[in-house]
Amino acid sequence: MDSDGTQDARGTHANPVPRPAVPPERPATTPPGVPAPPAVPPRPGDAPPLPAGKPSVPHAGGPGAPASSAVAAWLNEPRAAAAKPGIWRFGYRLPKAARAAERLAPVTVLGLFIPFVVALVLWSLWRRGGLPYQFAPLRLFTPDDWWWGGTIASPKNMEGAEARVVYDGVFFALLVLAMGRLGAWPEAVRHFVGRRPQPARALLGLLGALVALSFVFPTAFPGVGWDALPVVDPLFSLVALIAGGYELFADRLFTDSLYTVITLLVVWPFALVGGWWPYAKEWLAARRAAAEPGTPTPVERPRAEWPELRDAGQREAADVLTAEVTAGRMNDVDCARVARAWAAGLPDFRETVLRQAGAAWTHPSGSRDLPRRTGRHDLLAHQVRIGRWVAGERAPAAYHDAGAALGPDVLGTSLLAVGPSGSGKTRTLVEPVTEALALQALTGACALVAVSSAGSPLGSDSAFDVIVRIGNPSSVHDLDPYAECDDPDEAAAVLAEALVGDLDTVNAQSAATALAQLLGPYRAVHGRFPPLPVLRELLEGEPTALSALREAVAGDEVMRRELDARVRQAGAPGDPGRALADRLALLNRPAFADFFGGSGVGEVSGGSGSGGRRAFSLHSVAHHPLRVRVDLPERGHEEAGRLITRLVLAQFHTVVRDAGRSHFAALVLDDATGAVTAGSVRRILRLRSQNAGVLLSLRTVADVPEALHGPLYGAVGCRMAFSGITTWDGSRFAQTWGTEWVETTEVAKHTVFADQPMTRALHALRKLVTGRAVTTDAVTVREVERERWSASQLAHEVPPGHAVLSLTTVKGEHAPPLLVDLRG
Repeated sequence: MDSDGTQDARGTHANPVPRPAVPPERPATTPPGVPAPPAVPPRPGDAPPLPAGKPSVPHAGGPGAPASSAVAAWLNEPRAAAAKPGIWRFGYRLPKAARAAERLAPVTVLGLFIPFVVALVLWSLWRRGGLPYQFAPLRLFTPDDWWWGGTIASPKNMEGAEARVVYDGVFFALLVLAMGRLGAWPEAVRHFVGRRPQPARALLGLLGALVALSFVFPTAFPGVGWDALPVVDPLFSLVALIAGGYELFADRLFTDSLYTVITLLVVWPFALVGGWWPYAKEWLAARRAAAEPGTPTPVERPRAEWPELRDAGQREAADVLTAEVTAGRMNDVDCARVARAWAAGLPDFRETVLRQAGAAWTHPSGSRDLPRRTGRHDLLAHQVRIGRWVAGERAPAAYHDAGAALGPDVLGTSLLAVGPSGSGKTRTLVEPVTEALALQALTGACALVAVSSAGSPLGSDSAFDVIVRIGNPSSVHDLDPYAECDDPDEAAAVLAEALVGDLDTVNAQSAATALAQLLGPYRAVHGRFPPLPVLRELLEGEPTALSALREAVAGDEVMRRELDARVRQAGAPGDPGRALADRLALLNRPAFADFFGGSGVGEVSGGSGSGGRRAFSLHSVAHHPLRVRVDLPERGHEEAGRLITRLVLAQFHTVVRDAGRSHFAALVLDDATGAVTAGSVRRILRLRSQNAGVLLSLRTVADVPEALHGPLYGAVGCRMAFSGITTWDGSRFAQTWGTEWVETTEVAKHTVFADQPMTRALHALRKLVTGRAVTTDAVTVREVERERWSASQLAHEVPPGHAVLSLTTVKGEHAPPLLVDLRG
């Protein structure tokens, strides 16, 4: 397999980006029993062995810099900034088919010259007066006393002669414009000249301008013997007609001004094509910079030498970072993290780099890499490679055999993946994306919340900062069911969405109101929201709990009215309290006794619960680039797991609304069964503008209520259909992806019936020899509207290990649904 130059945990690539080659330095004094934190990222167990000695740190760009530095090679590798959405930009080269498509076809080249030949013929006929009714417009718009009677257009005086010249010039201008438009000459010039680099583009424009001027002013060019084109004379004749004589031409300044205007008008199009003005500004700026004393001559440096820092005057910081890269003490995470700090304009950048070098702005966890990698990542482009676009009839030429990659630019519109068990959703999509987001979190660019399926955690434990194992006694963290909400109404809305959002029989708004009528009084009394077991007792109308709460709020008129309203509604028809209590009973099992504040201690986020368990609030991901994993309970708690998934999804939608967040927030649901509700679909639509996104993985679309199929597919910008889906699931994708116009060719064979005896005899002999009747082919070429991918094709023509993927970026760019080989 060809290496992309990034780190690979298995070490199978030829040039993997190495972890820092220097062993971690321990401080001189370390407290007994406390291991010192490593100064560099730890190396995986299967990495290549370290060199025997500590490598020297050469000066940036000096002769001691190793040319084979894998990190430097990874940094210097070009990345196609203008690549189409979903293309792996690391080392991307436009396929040969796409480059061939950019060349002009022979028919197009022929179409450039045919209008030119037609123009020559028409101009020749015009000069000879061979066109019918050639002078009828001239006689129509000019006085009769300008022409001799009985002639077509013989000038009688000066006005008639000058009018003939102007008339020829007008026809010539119209002829050039019409033929240029017909032959697409401007597009051809931009194709051949506009794409060339400077100064070749400017020189070609200058050459074209000189050629054009030689046709306009042939006497100014020695050795040119052709006649001048009708450009100067018609303009002078028009001035003479308007002035009524030639007196103006006695003024040399006026004549020179006319020549100057004509020259500028002729040169102006070539200046635009050649890009003279931008190139002149760049050239003058370079000259001024070279003329100033002490200003170094600008030299194009590779990215491994941090040219953006040098251009901004941060030469010392650039030298330090260059030495760190060449010595192997920085990996791709360090480079991406420092580059992000520079782009963000963090204060004391120079001092921090000089003091900490490649370890500057390390993640709060102290980690500078993941302990193990399974995917191919490019942290500078914020991409993870998931496969290869299959070259096919549907795929544009730019996608042929290019790498397929995902990043925050497309995940920001959210992604829906549908495929049966065993189709590879977790292995080929969820795990690589989770790993990529965890790496980007180490650079400060992302916050990740991953909800694992029961019994199959995503990634290793050391790859996450917080792991919440619901129902596992060994879990260090608990999940705050209220996500540090201070507003009872907001907390009630989140809980109502999690508890009864998937029920058609309970209105989410009435459920949120019922919860708020209990949460508000309880918080007013205790300064915190109730644990879920206590909340269940209040919803069930437990007399002891309600009486105690009523007595506590007796002095607060507003909260007393809220509580009385809840008591009056309890047990009434349509009361959502019973449904809410039943759903809370799923979380009030013995396995969850010490979770969700069940011990009655530490309900406030950040406190300690039973056994020292700390309550974690999802609100933290809005302020810090954390890596959080939530493991759903096992052993017969499937419905509780779905409820917890809806709770995390609802909390995520709430916390990402905070303004001022610079990092991307991502939620990955390995199993979104039962998590999609009408409220969550509406909130997914708003994530794009909130710099956040979710990845939803489903075994079948049937896990979503049928009424939400259309809204769900419309809410997400990226859709992925794995091999093995049913035609029912495929029909939803087919409807979402729509149709396209394609050109089809139909060949119909018609039997030939001869009238002549000899012809019939020959046809009979031919049929006897070949066994087929004599036919003619009738070919019909037409455009028809066809589904991009039909339900049958998605169900039966997607090979194993493949998927059909369509993408939409946060900027609105689209990639059509194309086949992806997830094994490439």
